[in-house]
Amino acid sequence: MGQHFLVDSHVVGKIISAAALGESDVVLEVGPGPGGLTQAMLPHVGHLIAVELDTQLIPVLNSLFSNSNITIIQGDILKIDLPTILAPYTKNPIKVVANLPYYITTPVIFHLLESSLPFESITVMVQKEVAKRMTASPGTKDYGSLTLAVQYYADVELVANVPVNCFMPRPAVDSAVVHMKILHEPRVSADKEQLFKVVHAAFNQRRKTLENALSAGMEMDKAHIAAAIEKCGLKADIRGETLDMDAFVKISKTLQQNM
Repeated sequence: MGQHFLVDSHVVGKIISAAALGESDVVLEVGPGPGGLTQAMLPHVGHLIAVELDTQLIPVLNSLFSNSNITIIQGDILKIDLPTILAPYTKNPIKVVANLPYYITTPVIFHLLESSLPFESITVMVQKEVAKRMTASPGTKDYGSLTLAVQYYADVELVANVPVNCFMPRPAVDSAVVHMKILHEPRVSADKEQLFKVVHAAFNQRRKTLENALSAGMEMDKAHIAAAIEKCGLKADIRGETLDMDAFVKISKTLQQNM
């Protein structure tokens, strides 16, 4: 099902260390596969909830783990009723740890980040290129909409680079472990929908100036956008990839006020 199973115990140790697991923690593991990471985490946590889509792996997991501190659920993480599943554990720190199948990496991360569930952190294995985009800084080639969307919700750290030989079967690209410490409130105070309309428009046409990109992406008059950019104290020929989150908030609010 597109999953590459982690078979390197050294990397497993790095994931557990990054997640900073404790005996009172409840861990939600997405895609446990044959249970290698699961087995390594169990001694360190209070309870582990493993959600696996592949029906063929459920008997394997059930035969491996008869522990009282694990719940194995067959289902799609994007569709199951997570609030009900996690309801008995809301007084505990809840952390997500996963080696995510590449084809659902971004949907799963945003499903969890936008769920409003009380996650303390999310520690995941993703494609190396995705990890670089999640942790990028303004002005770099990897900086973009994904960077700002993830950092809106969390402090993000690249924990470890993981080569292809750490998996079975080997994936076509290298991977990386990313740790997200969830913020109690979004990083900035802004109309989220308006903010990300501006962000997506700015990065949809990276080679254009911010004025031209926003005009095309938001179907707004260039003069109106130019006035907003000037009001924010920015240069007329500035490009979106050089702006940090606060600058995008200023432009978003200025455009919204003048609409």
